[in-house]
Amino acid sequence: MSLMEANAFAFSLATSLMVSIVIFRAGDGTLSVVRADEYEGEVAQIVREIDPHQR
Repeated sequence: MSLMEANAFAFSLATSLMVSIVIFRAGDGTLSVVRADEYEGEVAQIVREIDPHQR
């Protein structure tokens, strides 16, 4: 998924679930999206975190 698609998907999830979402780069270079509390990877792999409670 492209960065634009990942951002749109992450924003949609964050606002509908009202949880923080992390966009991260997987080992093969692809981007993926997961709830922040479920992310267990390297901090250096995080591209962006979207928090619906933050302005």
